[in-house]
Amino acid sequence: MRLFPASAHQQLEFDRVVERLVSHCRGEWAKACAREIRIHNQIDHIRLALGQTQEFKWLLDQGLAFPTEEPLSILRELQLLGLSGAVLTGEQWMQIRRLLTDTESVYSWFNPERKIAYPSLVTVLSDTEYEKKIIARIDDVLEPNGQVRDQASKYLQEIRTKLHRKRQELRSVFERIVQKLQKQGWLAEIEESFLNGRRVVAVLAEQKRVVRGILHGESESRRTSFLEPEETIELNNEVFEWENEERAEVVRILRALTAELSVYQPLLKAYYSILGQFDFIRARARLAVEMDGQLPEIELKAGVQLVQARHPLLLLYNRSNGKPTIPLDISLTEENRILLISGPNAGGKTVAMKTIGLIQLMVQSGLLVPVAAGSRLGVFKQLMIQMGDAQSLEFELSTYSSHLLHMKEFLEAANGRTLFFVDEMGSGSDPDLGGAFAEVMLQEFLRKHSMGVVTTHYLNLKVMAGRTPGLMNGAMAFDEKTLSPLYRLQVGKPGSSYTFAIAQRIGLDKRLIDRAKGLVREDHVRLDKLLHRTEKELADVEKQQQELNKALAENKRLKAEMERVMDKERHRQEVAVLREQNRIGAERWKELKDLERTLRMVVQDWRKNKDKEKAMKEMGQVLFPKRAVSSKERNAQDMATPHEDLAGEPAIGDVVLVKKTGRHGQVMEFKGKQVVVRIGKLPMQVSLSDVKRIRLLKEEKPDKKLK
Repeated sequence: MRLFPASAHQQLEFDRVVERLVSHCRGEWAKACAREIRIHNQIDHIRLALGQTQEFKWLLDQGLAFPTEEPLSILRELQLLGLSGAVLTGEQWMQIRRLLTDTESVYSWFNPERKIAYPSLVTVLSDTEYEKKIIARIDDVLEPNGQVRDQASKYLQEIRTKLHRKRQELRSVFERIVQKLQKQGWLAEIEESFLNGRRVVAVLAEQKRVVRGILHGESESRRTSFLEPEETIELNNEVFEWENEERAEVVRILRALTAELSVYQPLLKAYYSILGQFDFIRARARLAVEMDGQLPEIELKAGVQLVQARHPLLLLYNRSNGKPTIPLDISLTEENRILLISGPNAGGKTVAMKTIGLIQLMVQSGLLVPVAAGSRLGVFKQLMIQMGDAQSLEFELSTYSSHLLHMKEFLEAANGRTLFFVDEMGSGSDPDLGGAFAEVMLQEFLRKHSMGVVTTHYLNLKVMAGRTPGLMNGAMAFDEKTLSPLYRLQVGKPGSSYTFAIAQRIGLDKRLIDRAKGLVREDHVRLDKLLHRTEKELADVEKQQQELNKALAENKRLKAEMERVMDKERHRQEVAVLREQNRIGAERWKELKDLERTLRMVVQDWRKNKDKEKAMKEMGQVLFPKRAVSSKERNAQDMATPHEDLAGEPAIGDVVLVKKTGRHGQVMEFKGKQVVVRIGKLPMQVSLSDVKRIRLLKEEKPDKKLK
């Protein structure tokens, strides 16, 4: 995106957003990207960057871990790897190894499911693959602490074996010398040390000429001398030579490793870039969390549709001070391309304008912005801004001259993909003349299909916006009673500057106010009064609308409560019906079971009875009675039969009362814990615990067969 002037990003405070973005970066690569963040005008780049930020924000919101350790600053090592004859140390290779392990963790994190779930993030890995051979080759040569392995070469292994033996031999000889000198009392408090890579013994200064060897130095107090005993000189020389051989072999091995893996330098730089990109994306996501950033819809055509948009920096400032941030809604379309904001000073006109411009810059940089759902933003190729005192001492230009110069540049470059912002358009000159030029400039911007926001106090511009297609009025809400700004943008009507109202409020002499009114043209005064009345009426309408919304919300709440109560009552009734159905079904089921038992007993009795015709008649009477008598009536009749309870267990032939049915009968036989009772002419098998002995007070003849 082209910016007019070059300081446009500073005027919109985009540089302060970048500073906060840098603070969220951990590595130098990401910080450099943040400081030089690009404002794209290609919609594919914008959507990709926004998608990456949004997907990483999802990870942060859900508390999901992503393998992004603090990146190492190893660009120098990677550049050195590409130089012919270069040698990387073991410590430097360990840093590269960590780069490889971090990269492997990222590749492993993107399993098939996550590649589908995070399509924008996975594009960072496109055109690259993880190469396992590099880390395997490093591990073949180096220990985890960066030391070259003994097995790195056969010669190094031989050197270290011989060096180990010589050091063991030197240690044995040295210990004998120390014991000897200790017995003689010639040793100082420090028995032995190393100087110039040689093993020396610490003796008392007065004995330094007695002990044969090479003097390597003395202590600061000159009371201790450091001697290399004569017996160990040759061994020390051999150890020193083998150590030199070891160092030379280690350098040779590292040089060979560097030359061998130098072919992977471009791939390693790509890995370094990948980790840096994820660090940068993470910083953008953390900034979005901090600013309540959301993803608006991005359109190729020019346009601005902001819903509940808030100035990102003002949001953070107000939040730290416990203050609310008033959101704004704005729409710039092909039908309404330019918004003219009017209203009193310090009412928030400039903040509203900066909010739109800053959000546009952030979105085209891949940053999420504090807006609500339904927000849409187009892609602009140019952004122009003119605000504040534009006086130029360098070119000896006045404020208005500099303003006109900028307007000239804007109008020459403006087109249908231009978004412009002009603060106090036409100010700095005679109101009539400046207003006339401002009208002409707005007409030219409309002719070139540019979109923008303009703030002004000029009445002629407010009138022009009301009658010119493509222009629309807007005003910052103002409390006329307290003369305090409400910082709420109202689109569709012009705003008053409240010049006389503010003067009267601060106590300016009424005579001066009346004289000032007399100097103003009558139509201007009438228009200003009309704007006052309109704003007041609009405030009343908004108050009524708020009360209506409150009533509608209460009505909605009561409706929901009523529906909840009705659902609860309906559920209660359904439960009651189901319980009744279950009860009736249980009784019917019991009757069917009793009938099943009865039929079984009838069949058994029919099989035993020799007079089949008589048995069939009895079965017919049981199954198809001439007069149907309900079980309740039958039970009531039996219960009404006079009887008295008897103690003791029943025996065959006794009269018993079945407790569950309330009917009485005669015991026919016992089957375990069951008893067969003949009730009328029908035998029935019931539980022994369900019967009790009785004596009928009305005489009944017992069954002769049972005696």
